[in-house]
Amino acid sequence: MHLTHDPAAPAAAPIAFDDFLAVDIRVGTIVAVDPFPEARKPAFKLTIDFGPTLGTRRSSAQITALYTPDTLVGRQVAAVVNFPPRQIGKFLSEVLTLGFPDEAGEVMLVSPDRAVPNGGRLF
Repeated sequence: MHLTHDPAAPAAAPIAFDDFLAVDIRVGTIVAVDPFPEARKPAFKLTIDFGPTLGTRRSSAQITALYTPDTLVGRQVAAVVNFPPRQIGKFLSEVLTLGFPDEAGEVMLVSPDRAVPNGGRLF
């Protein structure tokens, strides 16, 4: 599967609603941000609290151009929580934190516009 950051790209091929339901997207609050100097592209190591059922999970995120650790801690974000963990160097990324590219192609995080309970599932 090829993901594009080009806003002029055509929509992806249609999928069945059950395919959408198979992707588990949850909201969580970033509770810790650590540098990730060994990453190939500038990134942070995020620790995200998804509530009592899922607990905390870790994610590598290439968001250093628009965010600092101070602006991230306490922020709610959306993430796919049911992909298999992905080894990125010595770091195991457990969830895929979601974002959209801005005009320059830098990642802007997906967040609810009001606080919601951690662990809530996107529908």
